[in-house]
Amino acid sequence: MARQLERFPNLVTMFFTRAAEKGDAPFLWTKTSGTWTATSWADAARQVAALATALTAIGLKRGDRVMLVSENRPEWCLSDLAIMAAGCITVPTYVTNTERDHLHIIENAGACAIIVSTAKLAKTLLPAVVRSNQAQTVIGLEDMKVPAGIDFHNWHALIAAHPTAPDAAAARANFAREDLACIIYTSGTGGAPRGVMQHHGAILHNCAGCASVISEDFGWDDEVFLSFLPLSHAYEHTGGQHFPISLGGQIYYAEGIEKLAANIEETRPTIMFVVPRLFEVLRTRISKTIEKQGGASAYLLRQALDIGAKRYAGRLRLIDRPMQAAVATLFKPKISKKFGGRLKAMISGGAPLNPEVGLFFEALGLTFLQGYGQTEAAPVISCNRPKAGVRMDSVGPALKDTEVRIAEDGEILVRGELVMHGYWRNDAETAKVLKDGWLHTGDVGEIDERGRIRITDRKKDLIINDKGENVAPQKVEGMLTLQPEIAQAMIAGDKRPYMVALIVPDPEWTQEWCAGNGDACSFARLAENSEFRTALGAAVERVNKELTVTERIRRFVLADGPFTIENEQLTPSLKIRRHVLRQAYGERLDGLYSG
Repeated sequence: MARQLERFPNLVTMFFTRAAEKGDAPFLWTKTSGTWTATSWADAARQVAALATALTAIGLKRGDRVMLVSENRPEWCLSDLAIMAAGCITVPTYVTNTERDHLHIIENAGACAIIVSTAKLAKTLLPAVVRSNQAQTVIGLEDMKVPAGIDFHNWHALIAAHPTAPDAAAARANFAREDLACIIYTSGTGGAPRGVMQHHGAILHNCAGCASVISEDFGWDDEVFLSFLPLSHAYEHTGGQHFPISLGGQIYYAEGIEKLAANIEETRPTIMFVVPRLFEVLRTRISKTIEKQGGASAYLLRQALDIGAKRYAGRLRLIDRPMQAAVATLFKPKISKKFGGRLKAMISGGAPLNPEVGLFFEALGLTFLQGYGQTEAAPVISCNRPKAGVRMDSVGPALKDTEVRIAEDGEILVRGELVMHGYWRNDAETAKVLKDGWLHTGDVGEIDERGRIRITDRKKDLIINDKGENVAPQKVEGMLTLQPEIAQAMIAGDKRPYMVALIVPDPEWTQEWCAGNGDACSFARLAENSEFRTALGAAVERVNKELTVTERIRRFVLADGPFTIENEQLTPSLKIRRHVLRQAYGERLDGLYSG
């Protein structure tokens, strides 16, 4: 019988309940001096209780907003829980934020205090604090020099000075599900971030819905999670923190994206929340590594992909059975070991997944489920489920107790406890997306006969050419970046006669091309090299063969460098910021329509 998650009144009660059940069992893991060390549930509860008491002692009141600026680490989770246990509201922010970003959030949220992890992160933060005249209390996980007039506290000293029994802190957590838990600022693909008001019930609704998927489709055991997406993003905040807490699971904090593959193998997670871009890169690396090995490995990879494609299309024949058995015996266990050996599912969200990427990992024997959501829905709305039949071009059926319908213009509408209360101090924007209890997602889609949602595109991202024909850019961009020559791409063509593209060449492919063509690989020279452009053009033409006449890319320009979080051309969840790219490259893209 499937296990159901209890109905908790708030996130704080859920945490203290699980901590009391789990006791000295490991909860939060971090790597120090090359060794993974754990904070137990009991110790975590004591630290959360003490910090909650300390926050009240230094003057914070119920409803005050507390900003949290930290990389993923156990103290992030403990601080978040303590802020809520004190009756305050967490305001997570990205570690990549500029001074301007911090200033906007401090002033917009009306933050009264800020918890910051390191002196390095404080260098960008503290000037914003001074300029704001808003948050006069800073709590650091390490000692740091702060400007005059700011009240500084050491995080560890506060906990040591205010020992509190977890039972006492749990008893004070009398918050209701409709009470505000956090304000999460959207990563701003289209402009200034807006503060999404997520209440306790919204996140708890997500936890219960996701628990239902795990319990009914895989079985709910001692789950282990590896946290590597930014915790300041709603996807990781719910999926990588509160959902594991709801299951009584363990959370390992990855050392960084560059060490992710090694960390997966070491920590052996059972569930991973991922974004498509990371797995597009991983797919390319796995393919290249195995193909370079050659021999049996390369042959078995090709056979695995062939068998996987046939099975997905329902075209597997009796004659394929021996090869299917060989792949299952000789190839898939090696791949499984690279992913820790006990992975139940990877859940992809945060951006659209190219079906080819999902099919690749499914063919390797890894369960790859695409989900769909928005920060405004805490954030998970739907997820593919094996029992409903996984389709890589769909995002699965809606979560339990979630209503989804399609408006007359094709927009996806969502209703349920998961829907936000609105945007913080922004009634005008709230009124645009919340109408009669329905969240207007801005996404266009359809629902099939089995209740599975299929996203066709973002309403606001749709390109409408000069003939009034629609082009879904994410589809075309996804196809371009699956080519070995292309790392990143953005297409344009609004009110224009044809589509054009901005392309970032793949660095590994570029190095190989230069080596084979005797070129020094100077980017400025390559941009003018007709042979290099012809090679990239061949990749574009391969994609064009799979597109309609309206979608095809006629001309392209090379970007000056990669789209990154640091240059603000990517959001922290690795989605392209179209408005930023248009500002940087608009003139060059427009130039593709002349001459």
